[in-house]
Amino acid sequence: QSWTVVPDFTHHAHSASLSAVAVNNRYVVTGSRDETIQIYDMKKKVEHGALLQHNGTITCLEFYGTAHLLSGAEDGLICIWNTKRWECLKSIKAHKGQVTSLSIHPSGKLALSVGTDKTLRTWNLVEGRSAFIKNLKQNAHIIKWSPDGERYVTVITNKVDIYKLDTASITGTITTEKRISSLRFITDSVLAIAGDDEIIRFYSCDSQKCLCEFKAHENRIKGIYSFEREGQHVIVTASSDGYIKMWNLDLNKIKDVPSLLCEVSTKARLTCLAVWLDQASEMKENSEKAATSSQANEDEKLSIVKKKKGCLTDKSDKTAERKRKITPKKQKLEAPLQKKKKKRNSSA
Repeated sequence: QSWTVVPDFTHHAHSASLSAVAVNNRYVVTGSRDETIQIYDMKKKVEHGALLQHNGTITCLEFYGTAHLLSGAEDGLICIWNTKRWECLKSIKAHKGQVTSLSIHPSGKLALSVGTDKTLRTWNLVEGRSAFIKNLKQNAHIIKWSPDGERYVTVITNKVDIYKLDTASITGTITTEKRISSLRFITDSVLAIAGDDEIIRFYSCDSQKCLCEFKAHENRIKGIYSFEREGQHVIVTASSDGYIKMWNLDLNKIKDVPSLLCEVSTKARLTCLAVWLDQASEMKENSEKAATSSQANEDEKLSIVKKKKGCLTDKSDKTAERKRKITPKKQKLEAPLQKKKKKRNSSA
């Protein structure tokens, strides 16, 4: 079976480089150094609007199910968004410095965040308040829950600390030679780690031993994503070399190097990666599989959200860009700005 990756929807989203991306079953959201979060409806393949709650680069975005989005930024805020009306339900001053990473527990009741104030914070999402603060020796730049929610990991430069949920204590540490830029749980106990070299490594969280390593790109790796499709486990990688690659991983032979399914050169400097799966078409394919299995394979659709570096424009351009991108759904947030503008005009 051969795979191909083709551009399906392209949009010049921001006036600066992209710093974060997240997907759920319908939407793709992108965060940028231009301080905005842009929303895209992938079912309709249209731009849906912009969220303007943060001041500073958007550093992390994560959906929980179909109803909520969490965002973190350099302003130290974590915002909780309702994705039906795209309203900001709560804005939490999470860190004294910048929020560098956040992760939502699979139950949706807890979230973890790390920031440049050298703290790891636990958030009670049911009540929207701080539950616990742990001081770290250095600033962590990645935090991630395991799929079963039994453990979580933090990344500090080139070191991964593995914590158990029930004790909140470190059970093991993985150290790499280069700075780690991306990390993904392949299973509850296997981590894929990549960073400032061309190598992807799989580690066991239990033994902290490297199970497999392979050269994936010609430059540093900026993103790893994984998903299952018709029983096949696929790893997607993006690099500063401009390539997106897809790999077939046999979980029963985790020590074997994954086989390359396909690759595509985006001719862009990639900064982050997410994969949106057309679940409706997948369900349709599965229902028709018995009768037309070969056709289902051909119809298999995958949208890769690729991120490329833009250029900074001046503030007037940025303001114009923001105004243009606000949909009627965001008028509630924009109302105070419009009132201020009218007041200035009348006094002039």
